[in-house]
Amino acid sequence: MTRITDIKTTFTAGEVSPELLGRGDLRAYDNGALCLQNVFIKPTGGVTRRFGLGYVDTAAGNGKLIAFEFNAEQTALLVITNEQIDVYSGGVKEATLQTPWTLDQIPQIAWTQSADTLLLTHPDTPPKKLVRSALGTWSLNDWNFYVEDGTSYQPYYKFANSQSTLTASGLSGDITLTASEDVFAQGHENTRLRVQGVDVLITDYESPTVVSATVIPRKNPDYDASVSGSEEYFTLSETTPNIDWFEQAFSPVRGYPVTVAFHQDRLVIGGSRDLPNRMWFSKSGDLMNFDLGEGLDDEAIEFSILSDQVNAIRGVFSSRHLQVFTSGAEWMVTGNPLTPASVQILRQTRFGSRTDRYIPPVNVDGATLYCARSGTEIYEYLYTDLEAAYTSGDLALLSHHVVEKPVDQDYDQKNRLLFIVRDDGNFATLTVYRAESISAWTQHDTQGNAKSVAVVGDDVYMLIEREGAYFIEQLDAALNLDSALTGQVENAALVWSGLDHLEGQSISIVADGALVDQKLVQGGSVTLSEPACAVQIGLPYTHKITPLPPNEVAKVGGARKLRLVRALFRLKDTAALSLDIGRGPKDISLKQFGRDDILDTPNPAVSGDIEIRGLGWQDGGTSPLWEIEQSAPLPFTLLMVSTELKVND
Repeated sequence: MTRITDIKTTFTAGEVSPELLGRGDLRAYDNGALCLQNVFIKPTGGVTRRFGLGYVDTAAGNGKLIAFEFNAEQTALLVITNEQIDVYSGGVKEATLQTPWTLDQIPQIAWTQSADTLLLTHPDTPPKKLVRSALGTWSLNDWNFYVEDGTSYQPYYKFANSQSTLTASGLSGDITLTASEDVFAQGHENTRLRVQGVDVLITDYESPTVVSATVIPRKNPDYDASVSGSEEYFTLSETTPNIDWFEQAFSPVRGYPVTVAFHQDRLVIGGSRDLPNRMWFSKSGDLMNFDLGEGLDDEAIEFSILSDQVNAIRGVFSSRHLQVFTSGAEWMVTGNPLTPASVQILRQTRFGSRTDRYIPPVNVDGATLYCARSGTEIYEYLYTDLEAAYTSGDLALLSHHVVEKPVDQDYDQKNRLLFIVRDDGNFATLTVYRAESISAWTQHDTQGNAKSVAVVGDDVYMLIEREGAYFIEQLDAALNLDSALTGQVENAALVWSGLDHLEGQSISIVADGALVDQKLVQGGSVTLSEPACAVQIGLPYTHKITPLPPNEVAKVGGARKLRLVRALFRLKDTAALSLDIGRGPKDISLKQFGRDDILDTPNPAVSGDIEIRGLGWQDGGTSPLWEIEQSAPLPFTLLMVSTELKVND
């Protein structure tokens, strides 16, 4: 018989797919685990019980969370629900605003922010801007494109056949426009056409070929009014059929912008409902002016992404270059500075992004992370100087089961965690350190369904459905329960109230540092068996750590039988340990640390080594040697595991 000592010092490969059970030759086998549930992976290699979720408020319903960050001190959480936005600052609701977006439309909302203004777009509704005033008040209004002397400098496009003509009944004032083919609809009323270089406002829809309109004269910028004492204006130049006409690109008939970003002092619009592969860039420094002018360096830019397939734009992201994520590929827009003459768009990779919803790309250490169209991959879009191009690497290559069907994502810079909310109501986190080649996934669940996530400053918020209600909850390192509240009083109390959001549910309690039997919330309160001065009350969750079986390729050598002789678990600041080494789960007493100062302390948090002896043989190497699974709402951190095995040669 052979004795083997195996020391596991890191979990920095995260939870890996069971398909790797036969790949002991991979480094990920030694650094990964079969299950990492409700734990965070530390960049140093250990794992710790995930933070609990503190209850903030009950939301109006299902929806989406968005961060509003004016600066490091002035931040807010936006909760978008059916036709409503609630604004929270410091966990307190500041304002409620009415919106045009129904619950079904919310997944397609895209946004970008500049200073105190957040721009929001949806392909079926007019784009909006949310503004926070200097007085702290909030308002939601339509975009206002730049207008000068009655001329609107918004994007225009000819949706009709290029040879389609318009015939005007007059040159100015109220006229009738007749098209050579069916081009008009009822929704064209109160929209603009650009006819012969002059704006025309449609006032009444008559038929698919005929509308009534009003000519809006355009001022001649080159005319010297000081000579004649009056201005010169352009009107229509002819009443014969003319192909020189366009309609506004965004309207009830043609749809509205899909996504938006700021890049090089320009507002960038990526796609619309009826022009999914077209891009518009405002004038430099004039964000609502899309006047193409004469193509000078500071004037607006527009073009379509033309390739072997229709590339519907799903996201635009300002980084080293303007990055464009479409339904079928990833692109970069170059030009430094970006001008009508210098702009170029180049396809980089061919993976594509989600089309059924907008999931914002996020920047992590200079790379842009985006959700792939397949719904099982998170790609890292990274520029390489060697190739002078972008590459897309699959961060979930070994853990596709962890990120299946993502619906939302955001990045917590403080804890270096990428949060992914999944379609099944669970969520996942990725510990990522590019410089150290650390990319480790873990899975998480809660008693309910996670719907959305947003990182506001250093705070992580989640929208979670529990028992038919929707709660706004904040990740809190001081908590070990979900939907939790804490309380502290000077004189010990038996009854603790304020738990209306958990009415009728069985909750866990930590009172004065000690675990208390679960209680049922009735009338928004619970009654303890003994009075306490400080409590943490909420819903329990279970963390689980299951290692991969012993590495047969590198260590066990294909042994037919093996036995765990002993295992040493190095813990840090841990107050509870439930361990299974093949004979069922067992709560391990931390009193064996032998410290006098913890003998009379309830649930002491200790650091050090726990040694467990093992008995019994197991067949082959397909079963893990140990497993940790516990729901006790107490601190837990595992740094290292050393196991000694006997192998039957």
